[in-house]
Amino acid sequence: MPAFSATVSGPLTPGDVPFSWRPGCPVPPGELRAIHLSYVGFDGRAHTGEIIVNGSVVHQVIEVFSIFYRARFPVSRMESVDAFRGSDPRSMAADNTSGFNCRYAVAAGPPQWSMRAYGLAIDVNTIQNPYLEPGSAVQPPAGAAYLDRSDIRPGMAYREGILVSAFSSVGWGWGGNWAGSPDYQHFSVSGR
Repeated sequence: MPAFSATVSGPLTPGDVPFSWRPGCPVPPGELRAIHLSYVGFDGRAHTGEIIVNGSVVHQVIEVFSIFYRARFPVSRMESVDAFRGSDPRSMAADNTSGFNCRYAVAAGPPQWSMRAYGLAIDVNTIQNPYLEPGSAVQPPAGAAYLDRSDIRPGMAYREGILVSAFSSVGWGWGGNWAGSPDYQHFSVSGR
């Protein structure tokens, strides 16, 4: 297997994030960076993906994904949400690991920006790690096959696993700890 590699591009421009960013978002494109990095796919082979994050967390993200690569933790795919025209539902349905997307959080009450709108959160293996919306909807729907979290399979996040421990090692929190509506795919600087 080739050595892990990561290259960083940026500052980004609006043209680099044509569907995931718009005027009024909480961060300008110039605060974002595109990281092209190695990951191990479910086929056991090395691939290169792209993830867009806030420039302030680039080194943390590279560290986390280098841990995954060395452990051969499988990632299904990794593309900017712009490859899905900014659609989180389409990105999740494709089992895509992604970062920045200027959108509101899925939460009760008045609209508030998601941590992903700041480039400070990443969703990993969205089918293996679904989000349980309040009222028991599963996002993405194919994630229903992974609701039994005691049946640990490749690509899943769980408390003692490499996915949770790697993010924890850089101080990030896990949405799987949320009471009532856990978001197993979600990792962020704030834990929210």
